[in-house]
Amino acid sequence: MAYVVTENCILCKYTDCVAVCPVDCFYEGENMLVIHPDECIDCGVCEPECPAEAIKPDTEPGLEKWLSLNAEYAKTWPNITLKRDALPDAKEWDGKPGKEDKFSAEPGTGD
Repeated sequence: MAYVVTENCILCKYTDCVAVCPVDCFYEGENMLVIHPDECIDCGVCEPECPAEAIKPDTEPGLEKWLSLNAEYAKTWPNITLKRDALPDAKEWDGKPGKEDKFSAEPGTGD
């Protein structure tokens, strides 16, 4: 089992989770984070740290596409281990449905 970053991270990109990850398995895109499923040790410390509640265990039903997306982009996006400010409009986007079409495949800056 691993944890997976889901749709609600898009356009929020809170980084509270990366600061507590003991294995540094978060990777940064332009407008969201992903977790490398082969690096995640299933400790769960990241899940309660996410203000947007965008991190879920991959055992929850319906998360297959998000697990696939996390695995794909964790291979090419830069690693992030340091907490930074969320995106400027994060509070406005937090909890809004239908953000999947706002996803950007562009990498972030990483550490």
